[in-house]
Amino acid sequence: MAPVSSGEVELRAMFEGNWKPRRPYATDDLAWGIRRMGRDAALLLAHIEASPVAMLTFLIVDIDHPDALLRALSANGNHPMPNLIITNPFNGHAHAVWVLATPVCRTEYARRNVLSYAASVLEGLRRAVDGDRRYSGLLMKNPLAGSWATQYLHDHLWTLGELEAALQVGGHMPPKGWRQQRARKADPCGIGRNCSLFDGVRLWAYREVRHHFGDPAGFKTVLRAGVTERNQEFSTPLPAAEARGIADSIHRWITTRSRIWARGPQAYDDTFKAIQAARGRKGGAAKTAAQLDTLVRAQRLVFG
Repeated sequence: MAPVSSGEVELRAMFEGNWKPRRPYATDDLAWGIRRMGRDAALLLAHIEASPVAMLTFLIVDIDHPDALLRALSANGNHPMPNLIITNPFNGHAHAVWVLATPVCRTEYARRNVLSYAASVLEGLRRAVDGDRRYSGLLMKNPLAGSWATQYLHDHLWTLGELEAALQVGGHMPPKGWRQQRARKADPCGIGRNCSLFDGVRLWAYREVRHHFGDPAGFKTVLRAGVTERNQEFSTPLPAAEARGIADSIHRWITTRSRIWARGPQAYDDTFKAIQAARGRKGGAAKTAAQLDTLVRAQRLVFG
């Protein structure tokens, strides 16, 4: 068993102060499965839930290379220095952990642009150390467990802006629109998987709601089924509990905050007609512009 290798007292104070799950998933062996338990019990096990479903507190990259520690430490001019590097002493693979100063909300009340920004920063960190794209971020190596060699490097809490700035210097931030690339959009990774699932099902849910006015329980069942189906399209699906939480968040928002749900079928019909009218105006304007462009080009051919 490899002991925690540096600053154990400081590490414990920093980690426990920023580790937020109240009843985390945990296990000593992934082959046995995971289950929820109290914090004290979880901290005795090798693998623990990294962040609560409601908020993202750690950015974690899974580095599946025998020289993972070296990759994570080679930060000068390349990427921001992680707070923790938690290494498997038998194969050299590691989790590099950056602790956020302000947690990122992941509920239905989240600002989706902030969550997308966090996904971009995480992708930059992954690129900097060639981390595993398939890592879901649900479980992390427990830095307080004797199973791993933990390097505790510093207690600075990072903002997303600081992380991005360092990654820009190293040339690792993904370009704008990277999440819209066909392969990324169809099969995102990390936080992007959460964003994609939430956004895709949310848009579908606003169309599906017309079949479930007055039946919130039936609407929730359909939403959970839709999330499960979309989740299985990912090469590495989100855990079932997290996917179910996304469905329930969408359901809670629509049934408690949405004007369409509150006003019923009439509001849905009014909204649909407004959207169709706006599309018609947009299409008409585009058609007029195309006709004008054709006329101008014809005049140039005739009159020079």
